[in-house]
Amino acid sequence: MTTATRKLTFIGAGSIGFTRTLLRDLMCVPELRGRFDIAFTDIDARNLDMVRQLCQRDLDHNGVAVTIQATTDRRAALTDADYVFCVVRIGGLEAFATDVDIPLTYGIDQCVGDTLCAGGIMYGQRGIAAILGFCKDIREVAKPGCRLFNYANPMVMLTWAANVFGKVPTVGLCHGVQGGHHQIADCTTHWARKQGLIGAEEKVAKQEVDIICAGINHQTWYVKATWRGIDLIPKMLELFEGHPQYPVTEKVRIDVLRRFGYYSTESNGHLSEYVAWYRKRPGDIQRWIDTGCWINGETGGYLRVCTEGRNWFEKEFPEWLAAPPKSFDAKERSEEHGSYIIEGLEIGKVYRGHFNVVNGTTITNLPPDAIVEVPGYVDRNGMNIPRVGDLPMGCAAVCSQSVGVQRLAVNAAATGDDMLLRQAMMMDPLVGAVCDPPEIWQMVDEMLVAGEKWLPQYGPAISAAKARLAKGKAIATKQGYAGAARLHTKTIEEMRANKAASQKNAEAADKAKERPAQGAGH
Repeated sequence: MTTATRKLTFIGAGSIGFTRTLLRDLMCVPELRGRFDIAFTDIDARNLDMVRQLCQRDLDHNGVAVTIQATTDRRAALTDADYVFCVVRIGGLEAFATDVDIPLTYGIDQCVGDTLCAGGIMYGQRGIAAILGFCKDIREVAKPGCRLFNYANPMVMLTWAANVFGKVPTVGLCHGVQGGHHQIADCTTHWARKQGLIGAEEKVAKQEVDIICAGINHQTWYVKATWRGIDLIPKMLELFEGHPQYPVTEKVRIDVLRRFGYYSTESNGHLSEYVAWYRKRPGDIQRWIDTGCWINGETGGYLRVCTEGRNWFEKEFPEWLAAPPKSFDAKERSEEHGSYIIEGLEIGKVYRGHFNVVNGTTITNLPPDAIVEVPGYVDRNGMNIPRVGDLPMGCAAVCSQSVGVQRLAVNAAATGDDMLLRQAMMMDPLVGAVCDPPEIWQMVDEMLVAGEKWLPQYGPAISAAKARLAKGKAIATKQGYAGAARLHTKTIEEMRANKAASQKNAEAADKAKERPAQGAGH
Protein backbone atom coordinates (compact mmCIF):
# COMPACT_ATOMS: atom_id res chain seq x y z
CA MET A 1 0.00 0.00 0.00
CA THR A 2 1.03 3.63 -0.45
CA THR A 3 1.43 6.24 2.25
CA ALA A 4 -1.67 8.05 0.98
CA THR A 5 -3.91 9.62 3.58
CA ARG A 6 -7.19 8.83 1.80
CA LYS A 7 -8.79 5.51 0.90
CA LEU A 8 -11.26 4.51 -1.81
CA THR A 9 -12.98 1.12 -1.73
CA PHE A 10 -14.88 -0.63 -4.52
CA ILE A 11 -17.57 -3.11 -3.41
CA GLY A 12 -18.38 -5.53 -6.22
CA ALA A 13 -15.02 -4.87 -7.84
CA GLY A 14 -15.34 -8.01 -9.96
CA SER A 15 -17.50 -5.84 -12.23
CA ILE A 16 -14.91 -5.11 -14.91
CA GLY A 17 -16.84 -2.36 -16.70
CA PHE A 18 -17.43 -0.03 -13.80
CA THR A 19 -14.36 -0.84 -11.72
CA ARG A 20 -11.74 -0.34 -14.39
CA THR A 21 -13.55 2.68 -15.87
CA LEU A 22 -13.98 4.51 -12.56
CA LEU A 23 -10.43 3.83 -11.45
CA ARG A 24 -9.06 5.08 -14.77
CA ASP A 25 -11.25 8.18 -14.53
CA LEU A 26 -9.79 9.02 -11.12
CA MET A 27 -6.24 8.45 -12.28
CA CYS A 28 -6.81 10.75 -15.26
CA VAL A 29 -6.64 13.59 -12.70
CA PRO A 30 -2.92 14.09 -11.90
CA GLU A 31 -3.68 15.65 -8.52
CA LEU A 32 -5.52 12.49 -7.44
CA ARG A 33 -2.72 10.06 -8.27
CA GLY A 34 -1.00 8.87 -5.14
CA ARG A 35 -3.60 10.55 -2.95
CA PHE A 36 -5.57 7.32 -2.41
CA ASP A 37 -5.07 3.82 -1.21
CA ILE A 38 -7.30 1.60 -3.36
CA ALA A 39 -9.18 -1.45 -2.08
CA PHE A 40 -11.22 -3.92 -4.10
CA THR A 41 -13.65 -6.40 -2.56
CA ASP A 42 -15.98 -8.98 -4.08
CA ILE A 43 -17.47 -12.33 -3.09
CA ASP A 44 -16.10 -13.91 -6.31
CA ALA A 45 -12.38 -14.38 -5.70
CA ARG A 46 -11.63 -15.37 -9.31
CA ASN A 47 -13.26 -12.36 -10.94
CA LEU A 48 -11.84 -10.09 -8.27
CA ASP A 49 -8.32 -11.27 -9.03
CA MET A 50 -8.79 -10.90 -12.79
CA VAL A 51 -9.97 -7.30 -12.42
CA ARG A 52 -7.18 -6.58 -9.92
CA GLN A 53 -4.56 -7.82 -12.38
CA LEU A 54 -5.87 -5.59 -15.17
CA CYS A 55 -6.19 -2.51 -12.97
CA GLN A 56 -2.79 -3.02 -11.35
CA ARG A 57 -1.21 -3.26 -14.81
CA ASP A 58 -2.87 0.04 -15.71
CA LEU A 59 -1.51 1.69 -12.57
CA ASP A 60 1.99 0.31 -13.07
CA HIS A 61 2.04 1.25 -16.74
CA ASN A 62 1.19 4.85 -15.89
CA GLY A 63 3.72 5.11 -13.09
CA VAL A 64 1.17 5.34 -10.26
CA ALA A 65 2.79 3.88 -7.15
CA VAL A 66 -0.32 2.25 -5.70
CA THR A 67 -0.75 -1.41 -4.86
CA ILE A 68 -4.39 -2.46 -4.92
CA GLN A 69 -5.65 -4.24 -1.83
CA ALA A 70 -7.92 -6.96 -3.22
CA THR A 71 -9.77 -9.12 -0.71
CA THR A 72 -12.96 -11.08 -0.21
CA ASP A 73 -12.95 -9.74 3.37
CA ARG A 74 -15.29 -6.78 2.97
CA ARG A 75 -14.65 -5.29 6.39
CA ALA A 76 -10.91 -5.29 5.75
CA ALA A 77 -11.46 -3.46 2.46
CA LEU A 78 -13.73 -0.91 4.14
CA THR A 79 -11.51 -0.24 7.12
CA ASP A 80 -10.56 3.47 7.17
CA ALA A 81 -12.31 4.15 3.83
CA ASP A 82 -13.17 7.75 2.97
CA TYR A 83 -15.17 6.92 -0.16
CA VAL A 84 -16.94 3.76 -1.28
CA PHE A 85 -18.15 2.91 -4.77
CA CYS A 86 -20.90 0.27 -4.81
CA VAL A 87 -20.90 -1.49 -8.20
CA VAL A 88 -22.49 -4.80 -7.22
CA ARG A 89 -25.01 -7.03 -9.00
CA ILE A 90 -26.42 -9.11 -6.18
CA GLY A 91 -27.20 -12.61 -7.37
CA GLY A 92 -25.21 -12.10 -10.55
CA LEU A 93 -26.52 -13.36 -13.85
CA GLU A 94 -28.11 -16.41 -12.23
CA ALA A 95 -30.59 -14.30 -10.28
CA PHE A 96 -30.93 -11.79 -13.11
CA ALA A 97 -32.22 -14.58 -15.36
CA THR A 98 -35.04 -15.33 -12.91
CA ASP A 99 -35.96 -11.62 -12.81
CA VAL A 100 -36.64 -11.81 -16.54
CA ASP A 101 -37.76 -15.40 -17.10
CA ILE A 102 -40.28 -15.93 -14.29
CA PRO A 103 -42.30 -12.78 -15.07
CA LEU A 104 -42.29 -13.77 -18.76
CA THR A 105 -44.29 -16.88 -17.89
CA TYR A 106 -46.97 -14.52 -16.57
CA GLY A 107 -46.86 -12.37 -19.72
CA ILE A 108 -44.68 -9.59 -18.24
CA ASP A 109 -42.20 -8.79 -21.02
CA GLN A 110 -39.24 -6.72 -19.77
CA CYS A 111 -36.32 -5.31 -21.71
CA VAL A 112 -34.10 -4.75 -18.66
CA GLY A 113 -35.81 -5.62 -15.39
CA ASP A 114 -33.41 -3.82 -13.06
CA THR A 115 -35.24 -0.66 -11.94
CA LEU A 116 -39.00 -1.17 -11.67
CA CYS A 117 -41.46 -3.81 -12.86
CA ALA A 118 -41.26 -7.34 -11.46
CA GLY A 119 -37.56 -7.81 -12.12
CA GLY A 120 -36.49 -4.49 -10.69
CA ILE A 121 -38.54 -4.98 -7.54
CA MET A 122 -37.00 -8.40 -6.86
CA TYR A 123 -33.53 -7.15 -7.74
CA GLY A 124 -34.12 -4.48 -5.12
CA GLN A 125 -35.01 -7.09 -2.49
CA ARG A 126 -31.64 -8.78 -3.02
CA GLY A 127 -29.70 -5.54 -3.29
CA ILE A 128 -31.18 -3.98 -0.16
CA ALA A 129 -30.44 -7.09 1.90
CA ALA A 130 -26.82 -6.70 0.83
CA ILE A 131 -26.42 -2.93 0.96
CA LEU A 132 -27.65 -2.78 4.54
CA GLY A 133 -24.78 -5.10 5.41
CA PHE A 134 -22.38 -2.81 3.54
CA CYS A 135 -23.71 0.15 5.51
CA LYS A 136 -23.26 -1.64 8.83
CA ASP A 137 -19.61 -2.26 7.98
CA ILE A 138 -19.13 1.34 6.82
CA ARG A 139 -20.57 2.67 10.07
CA GLU A 140 -18.34 0.41 12.12
CA VAL A 141 -14.96 0.40 10.35
CA ALA A 142 -14.80 3.20 7.74
CA LYS A 143 -13.73 6.72 8.62
CA PRO A 144 -16.39 8.98 10.16
CA GLY A 145 -18.26 10.75 7.39
CA CYS A 146 -17.38 8.13 4.77
CA ARG A 147 -19.46 8.72 1.64
CA LEU A 148 -21.13 5.90 -0.26
CA PHE A 149 -21.60 6.39 -4.00
CA ASN A 150 -24.06 3.85 -5.34
CA TYR A 151 -23.87 2.80 -8.99
CA ALA A 152 -25.97 -0.34 -8.49
CA ASN A 153 -29.55 -0.73 -9.63
CA PRO A 154 -32.31 -0.40 -8.74
CA MET A 155 -30.72 2.99 -8.10
CA VAL A 156 -33.57 4.60 -6.19
CA MET A 157 -34.38 1.62 -3.98
CA LEU A 158 -30.79 0.93 -2.92
CA THR A 159 -29.98 4.60 -2.35
CA TRP A 160 -33.20 5.05 -0.37
CA ALA A 161 -32.47 2.02 1.83
CA ALA A 162 -28.84 3.03 2.46
CA ASN A 163 -29.80 6.53 3.58
CA VAL A 164 -32.83 5.62 5.70
CA PHE A 165 -32.17 2.13 7.04
CA GLY A 166 -28.40 1.94 6.54
CA LYS A 167 -27.82 5.41 8.01
CA VAL A 168 -24.88 6.10 5.70
CA PRO A 169 -24.87 9.29 3.57
CA THR A 170 -25.38 7.89 0.09
CA VAL A 171 -25.65 9.44 -3.35
CA GLY A 172 -26.80 7.49 -6.39
CA LEU A 173 -24.94 8.01 -9.66
CA CYS A 174 -26.24 7.19 -13.15
CA HIS A 175 -25.24 8.10 -16.72
CA GLY A 176 -28.78 8.33 -18.13
CA VAL A 177 -28.89 12.14 -18.15
CA GLN A 178 -25.68 12.33 -20.16
CA GLY A 179 -26.99 9.91 -22.80
CA GLY A 180 -30.14 11.91 -23.49
CA HIS A 181 -28.13 15.14 -23.45
CA HIS A 182 -26.11 13.82 -26.39
CA GLN A 183 -29.35 12.94 -28.19
CA ILE A 184 -30.77 16.45 -27.73
CA ALA A 185 -27.55 17.95 -29.09
CA ASP A 186 -27.72 15.57 -32.07
CA CYS A 187 -31.34 16.53 -32.78
CA THR A 188 -30.44 20.20 -32.46
CA THR A 189 -27.69 19.71 -35.04
CA HIS A 190 -30.12 18.34 -37.64
CA TRP A 191 -32.72 20.99 -36.87
CA ALA A 192 -30.21 23.87 -36.89
CA ARG A 193 -28.83 22.78 -40.27
CA LYS A 194 -32.32 22.81 -41.76
CA GLN A 195 -32.91 26.27 -40.29
CA GLY A 196 -29.63 27.54 -41.72
CA LEU A 197 -28.33 28.35 -38.24
CA ILE A 198 -25.17 26.27 -38.72
CA GLY A 199 -23.30 24.97 -41.74
CA ALA A 200 -23.94 21.59 -43.34
CA GLU A 201 -20.83 20.11 -41.73
CA GLU A 202 -21.15 21.80 -38.35
CA LYS A 203 -22.34 19.98 -35.24
CA VAL A 204 -23.89 21.21 -32.02
CA ALA A 205 -21.73 19.96 -29.17
CA LYS A 206 -23.37 18.61 -26.03
CA GLN A 207 -21.64 21.36 -24.01
CA GLU A 208 -23.44 24.01 -26.06
CA VAL A 209 -26.87 22.76 -24.99
CA ASP A 210 -27.60 23.75 -21.40
CA ILE A 211 -29.99 21.40 -19.64
CA ILE A 212 -31.75 20.92 -16.34
CA CYS A 213 -33.23 17.52 -15.53
CA ALA A 214 -35.46 16.58 -12.64
CA GLY A 215 -37.48 13.54 -11.62
CA ILE A 216 -36.54 10.11 -10.32
CA ASN A 217 -33.80 7.89 -11.69
CA HIS A 218 -34.69 6.49 -15.12
CA GLN A 219 -37.79 8.71 -15.11
CA THR A 220 -36.01 12.05 -15.10
CA TRP A 221 -37.25 14.78 -17.43
CA TYR A 222 -35.39 17.44 -19.41
CA VAL A 223 -37.37 20.37 -18.01
CA LYS A 224 -35.02 23.00 -19.48
CA ALA A 225 -32.86 22.92 -22.59
CA THR A 226 -31.42 25.96 -24.36
CA TRP A 227 -29.03 26.52 -27.25
CA ARG A 228 -27.80 29.95 -28.29
CA GLY A 229 -30.57 31.46 -26.19
CA ILE A 230 -33.24 29.39 -27.95
CA ASP A 231 -35.66 27.55 -25.66
CA LEU A 232 -35.67 24.00 -27.06
CA ILE A 233 -38.43 22.60 -24.86
CA PRO A 234 -41.35 23.82 -27.06
CA LYS A 235 -39.47 22.49 -30.10
CA MET A 236 -38.46 19.14 -28.59
CA LEU A 237 -41.08 17.03 -30.36
CA GLU A 238 -40.19 18.68 -33.68
CA LEU A 239 -36.50 18.04 -33.00
CA PHE A 240 -36.94 14.34 -32.30
CA GLU A 241 -39.52 13.67 -35.02
CA GLY A 242 -37.18 15.36 -37.51
CA HIS A 243 -34.18 13.22 -36.63
CA PRO A 244 -33.21 10.57 -39.23
CA GLN A 245 -32.98 7.70 -36.71
CA TYR A 246 -34.79 8.40 -33.44
CA PRO A 247 -38.37 8.02 -34.77
CA VAL A 248 -37.44 4.35 -35.30
CA THR A 249 -35.27 3.70 -32.24
CA GLU A 250 -37.01 5.92 -29.64
CA LYS A 251 -40.70 5.36 -30.35
CA VAL A 252 -41.75 5.11 -26.71
CA ARG A 253 -39.77 8.16 -25.63
CA ILE A 254 -41.14 10.22 -28.49
CA ASP A 255 -44.69 9.10 -27.74
CA VAL A 256 -44.27 10.05 -24.06
CA LEU A 257 -42.81 13.39 -25.20
CA ARG A 258 -45.84 13.88 -27.47
CA ARG A 259 -48.28 13.24 -24.61
CA PHE A 260 -46.47 14.81 -21.64
CA GLY A 261 -44.50 17.60 -23.31
CA TYR A 262 -41.08 16.62 -21.96
CA TYR A 263 -38.38 14.18 -23.01
CA SER A 264 -37.39 11.40 -20.62
CA THR A 265 -33.77 10.64 -19.83
CA GLU A 266 -34.15 6.92 -20.08
CA SER A 267 -33.82 4.68 -23.08
CA ASN A 268 -36.69 3.34 -25.14
CA GLY A 269 -36.45 -0.15 -23.68
CA HIS A 270 -36.10 1.01 -20.08
CA LEU A 271 -38.95 3.52 -20.28
CA SER A 272 -41.28 1.03 -21.95
CA GLU A 273 -41.31 -1.19 -18.85
CA TYR A 274 -41.84 1.57 -16.26
CA VAL A 275 -45.26 2.60 -17.51
CA ALA A 276 -48.45 0.67 -18.25
CA TRP A 277 -48.98 1.43 -21.91
CA TYR A 278 -46.36 -0.05 -24.25
CA ARG A 279 -45.62 -3.66 -23.25
CA LYS A 280 -48.92 -4.95 -21.86
CA ARG A 281 -50.11 -6.74 -25.03
CA PRO A 282 -47.57 -9.05 -26.74
CA GLY A 283 -48.93 -8.30 -30.19
CA ASP A 284 -48.36 -4.57 -29.74
CA ILE A 285 -44.81 -4.61 -28.35
CA GLN A 286 -43.14 -4.69 -31.77
CA ARG A 287 -44.90 -1.41 -32.63
CA TRP A 288 -42.95 0.39 -29.92
CA ILE A 289 -39.47 -1.12 -30.07
CA ASP A 290 -36.55 -1.65 -32.41
CA THR A 291 -34.18 -4.61 -32.20
CA GLY A 292 -31.21 -2.91 -33.84
CA CYS A 293 -29.83 -2.41 -30.34
CA TRP A 294 -30.94 -4.16 -27.15
CA ILE A 295 -31.65 -0.90 -25.33
CA ASN A 296 -34.38 -0.03 -27.82
CA GLY A 297 -36.69 -2.66 -26.32
CA GLU A 298 -35.49 -6.22 -26.96
CA THR A 299 -37.02 -8.77 -24.59
CA GLY A 300 -34.40 -9.58 -21.94
CA GLY A 301 -31.92 -7.49 -23.90
CA TYR A 302 -29.77 -6.36 -20.99
CA LEU A 303 -29.54 -9.90 -19.63
CA ARG A 304 -28.28 -11.01 -23.03
CA VAL A 305 -25.55 -8.40 -23.42
CA CYS A 306 -24.43 -8.82 -19.80
CA THR A 307 -24.24 -12.58 -20.28
CA GLU A 308 -22.26 -12.17 -23.48
CA GLY A 309 -19.94 -9.65 -21.83
CA ARG A 310 -19.28 -11.79 -18.77
CA ASN A 311 -18.66 -14.92 -20.86
CA TRP A 312 -16.26 -12.99 -23.09
CA PHE A 313 -14.34 -11.61 -20.11
CA GLU A 314 -13.97 -14.99 -18.44
CA LYS A 315 -13.05 -16.96 -21.59
CA GLU A 316 -10.83 -14.34 -23.23
CA PHE A 317 -9.07 -13.09 -20.10
CA PRO A 318 -5.57 -14.19 -21.30
CA GLU A 319 -6.03 -11.90 -24.32
CA TRP A 320 -7.05 -9.04 -22.03
CA LEU A 321 -3.78 -9.50 -20.16
CA ALA A 322 -1.83 -9.64 -23.41
CA ALA A 323 -3.38 -6.40 -24.66
CA PRO A 324 -1.72 -3.04 -23.89
CA PRO A 325 -2.66 -1.49 -20.53
CA LYS A 326 -4.97 1.52 -20.42
CA SER A 327 -3.33 4.93 -20.47
CA PHE A 328 -4.53 7.55 -18.00
CA ASP A 329 -5.20 10.19 -20.62
CA ALA A 330 -7.69 12.94 -19.76
CA LYS A 331 -9.16 12.56 -23.25
CA GLU A 332 -10.22 9.02 -22.31
CA ARG A 333 -11.99 10.06 -19.11
CA SER A 334 -15.61 8.88 -19.16
CA GLU A 335 -18.73 10.85 -18.30
CA GLU A 336 -19.38 8.80 -15.15
CA HIS A 337 -19.89 11.24 -12.27
CA GLY A 338 -17.74 9.54 -9.63
CA SER A 339 -14.29 10.91 -10.44
CA TYR A 340 -15.59 14.45 -10.98
CA ILE A 341 -17.32 14.43 -7.60
CA ILE A 342 -14.19 13.25 -5.81
CA GLU A 343 -12.11 15.78 -7.75
CA GLY A 344 -14.48 18.50 -6.53
CA LEU A 345 -14.46 17.35 -2.93
CA GLU A 346 -10.69 16.78 -2.76
CA ILE A 347 -9.30 19.52 -4.99
CA GLY A 348 -12.11 22.05 -5.15
CA LYS A 349 -12.74 22.01 -8.89
CA VAL A 350 -16.42 22.85 -9.34
CA TYR A 351 -18.48 20.10 -10.97
CA ARG A 352 -22.11 20.30 -12.06
CA GLY A 353 -23.99 17.07 -12.58
CA HIS A 354 -27.26 15.31 -11.84
CA PHE A 355 -27.36 13.17 -8.72
CA ASN A 356 -29.78 10.89 -6.87
CA VAL A 357 -30.43 12.28 -3.40
CA VAL A 358 -33.12 12.37 -0.72
CA ASN A 359 -35.73 14.82 -1.95
CA GLY A 360 -36.69 16.88 1.08
CA THR A 361 -38.04 20.05 -0.53
CA THR A 362 -36.00 19.90 -3.75
CA ILE A 363 -38.89 18.84 -6.01
CA THR A 364 -41.88 20.31 -4.28
CA ASN A 365 -44.59 18.13 -5.84
CA LEU A 366 -42.86 14.81 -5.12
CA PRO A 367 -42.80 13.24 -1.63
CA PRO A 368 -39.99 14.42 0.68
CA ASP A 369 -38.81 10.86 1.39
CA ALA A 370 -38.37 10.00 -2.30
CA ILE A 371 -34.97 9.68 -3.93
CA VAL A 372 -34.91 12.22 -6.75
CA GLU A 373 -32.47 12.80 -9.60
CA VAL A 374 -31.72 16.52 -9.73
CA PRO A 375 -28.98 19.02 -10.56
CA GLY A 376 -26.16 19.45 -8.07
CA TYR A 377 -22.86 21.27 -7.68
CA VAL A 378 -19.75 19.86 -6.02
CA ASP A 379 -16.69 21.66 -4.68
CA ARG A 380 -14.48 21.50 -1.62
CA ASN A 381 -17.43 22.57 0.52
CA GLY A 382 -19.41 19.47 -0.41
CA MET A 383 -22.36 18.58 -2.60
CA ASN A 384 -24.97 21.31 -2.95
CA ILE A 385 -28.44 20.68 -4.38
CA PRO A 386 -30.50 23.69 -5.55
CA ARG A 387 -34.27 23.79 -5.17
CA VAL A 388 -36.03 22.71 -8.38
CA GLY A 389 -39.64 23.50 -7.42
CA ASP A 390 -42.59 21.76 -9.05
CA LEU A 391 -42.22 19.30 -11.89
CA PRO A 392 -44.78 19.68 -14.68
CA MET A 393 -47.95 18.09 -13.33
CA GLY A 394 -48.06 15.14 -15.75
CA CYS A 395 -44.39 14.32 -15.26
CA ALA A 396 -44.85 14.44 -11.50
CA ALA A 397 -47.79 12.05 -11.78
CA VAL A 398 -45.69 9.49 -13.69
CA CYS A 399 -42.93 9.75 -11.08
CA SER A 400 -45.33 9.66 -8.14
CA GLN A 401 -46.75 6.32 -9.21
CA SER A 402 -43.24 4.85 -9.27
CA VAL A 403 -42.31 6.44 -5.95
CA GLY A 404 -45.21 4.59 -4.35
CA VAL A 405 -43.88 1.30 -5.72
CA GLN A 406 -40.36 2.12 -4.56
CA ARG A 407 -41.46 3.04 -1.03
CA LEU A 408 -43.32 -0.26 -0.65
CA ALA A 409 -40.42 -2.26 -2.10
CA VAL A 410 -37.79 -0.59 0.10
CA ASN A 411 -39.77 -1.13 3.28
CA ALA A 412 -40.53 -4.71 2.26
CA ALA A 413 -36.85 -5.50 1.75
CA ALA A 414 -35.73 -3.78 4.93
CA THR A 415 -38.30 -5.53 7.12
CA GLY A 416 -38.85 -8.85 5.32
CA ASP A 417 -42.56 -8.11 4.98
CA ASP A 418 -43.75 -10.08 1.96
CA MET A 419 -47.18 -8.43 2.07
CA LEU A 420 -45.53 -5.08 1.29
CA LEU A 421 -43.59 -6.82 -1.48
CA ARG A 422 -46.79 -8.15 -3.01
CA GLN A 423 -48.41 -4.73 -2.76
CA ALA A 424 -45.40 -3.19 -4.53
CA MET A 425 -45.90 -5.69 -7.36
CA MET A 426 -49.61 -4.89 -7.55
CA MET A 427 -48.95 -1.15 -7.71
CA ASP A 428 -46.26 -1.44 -10.38
CA PRO A 429 -47.69 0.00 -13.62
CA LEU A 430 -46.72 -2.78 -16.03
CA VAL A 431 -47.23 -5.69 -13.63
CA GLY A 432 -50.71 -4.34 -12.83
CA ALA A 433 -51.51 -3.84 -16.51
CA VAL A 434 -50.70 -7.48 -17.32
CA CYS A 435 -51.58 -9.51 -14.21
CA ASP A 436 -54.47 -9.81 -11.79
CA PRO A 437 -53.91 -10.15 -8.00
CA PRO A 438 -53.93 -13.98 -7.81
CA GLU A 439 -51.36 -14.14 -10.62
CA ILE A 440 -49.19 -11.59 -8.83
CA TRP A 441 -49.37 -13.54 -5.58
CA GLN A 442 -48.27 -16.75 -7.28
CA MET A 443 -45.52 -15.00 -9.24
CA VAL A 444 -44.12 -13.49 -6.03
CA ASP A 445 -44.10 -16.96 -4.49
CA GLU A 446 -42.07 -18.26 -7.43
CA MET A 447 -39.63 -15.34 -7.36
CA LEU A 448 -39.10 -15.58 -3.60
CA VAL A 449 -38.31 -19.28 -3.85
CA ALA A 450 -35.99 -18.76 -6.84
CA GLY A 451 -34.08 -16.05 -4.95
CA GLU A 452 -33.93 -17.79 -1.59
CA LYS A 453 -30.14 -17.73 -1.15
CA TRP A 454 -30.04 -13.95 -1.63
CA LEU A 455 -33.11 -13.12 0.47
CA PRO A 456 -32.28 -13.92 4.11
CA GLN A 457 -34.93 -11.50 5.37
CA TYR A 458 -37.73 -13.59 3.85
CA GLY A 459 -37.13 -16.95 5.53
CA PRO A 460 -40.68 -17.57 6.85
CA ALA A 461 -42.30 -16.15 3.70
CA ILE A 462 -40.19 -18.40 1.48
CA SER A 463 -41.10 -21.48 3.53
CA ALA A 464 -44.79 -20.64 3.14
CA ALA A 465 -44.34 -20.00 -0.60
CA LYS A 466 -42.63 -23.38 -1.03
CA ALA A 467 -45.51 -25.09 0.71
CA ARG A 468 -48.06 -23.43 -1.58
CA LEU A 469 -46.11 -24.21 -4.74
CA ALA A 470 -45.61 -27.83 -3.65
CA LYS A 471 -49.37 -28.30 -4.02
CA GLY A 472 -49.08 -27.29 -7.68
CA LYS A 473 -49.69 -24.00 -9.39
CA ALA A 474 -53.27 -22.82 -9.03
CA ILE A 475 -52.82 -20.65 -12.11
CA ALA A 476 -51.37 -21.99 -15.36
CA THR A 477 -48.43 -20.03 -16.77
CA LYS A 478 -46.74 -19.76 -20.17
CA GLN A 479 -43.80 -22.08 -19.58
CA GLY A 480 -41.10 -21.61 -22.19
CA TYR A 481 -42.57 -18.34 -23.47
CA ALA A 482 -39.72 -16.32 -25.01
CA GLY A 483 -41.48 -12.95 -25.17
CA ALA A 484 -42.29 -10.68 -28.06
CA ALA A 485 -38.74 -9.83 -29.11
CA ARG A 486 -36.11 -12.09 -27.60
CA LEU A 487 -32.83 -12.59 -29.46
CA HIS A 488 -30.26 -15.35 -29.32
CA THR A 489 -27.42 -15.05 -26.78
CA LYS A 490 -24.21 -15.40 -28.76
CA THR A 491 -21.72 -18.14 -28.06
CA ILE A 492 -18.02 -17.37 -27.64
CA GLU A 493 -17.43 -18.63 -31.17
CA GLU A 494 -20.10 -16.30 -32.55
CA MET A 495 -18.68 -13.37 -30.60
CA ARG A 496 -15.21 -14.06 -31.98
CA ALA A 497 -16.55 -13.18 -35.43
CA ASN A 498 -16.55 -9.56 -34.24
CA LYS A 499 -13.92 -9.46 -31.53
CA ALA A 500 -13.77 -5.67 -31.37
CA ALA A 501 -17.49 -5.33 -30.64
CA SER A 502 -17.38 -8.18 -28.12
CA GLN A 503 -14.46 -6.61 -26.30
CA LYS A 504 -16.13 -3.20 -26.23
CA ASN A 505 -19.32 -4.69 -24.79
CA ALA A 506 -17.43 -6.57 -22.08
CA GLU A 507 -15.38 -3.50 -21.07
CA ALA A 508 -18.23 -0.99 -21.06
CA ALA A 509 -19.81 0.44 -17.94
CA ASP A 510 -22.57 1.85 -20.16
CA LYS A 511 -23.50 -1.08 -22.41
CA ALA A 512 -25.78 1.05 -24.56
CA LYS A 513 -23.39 3.88 -25.38
CA GLU A 514 -22.36 2.37 -28.70
CA ARG A 515 -25.52 1.79 -30.72
CA PRO A 516 -25.66 0.47 -34.28
CA ALA A 517 -27.69 2.33 -36.86
CA GLN A 518 -31.34 1.40 -37.21
CA GLY A 519 -32.02 -1.88 -38.92
CA ALA A 520 -28.54 -3.22 -38.22
CA GLY A 521 -30.05 -6.17 -36.38
CA HIS A 522 -28.18 -8.54 -34.08
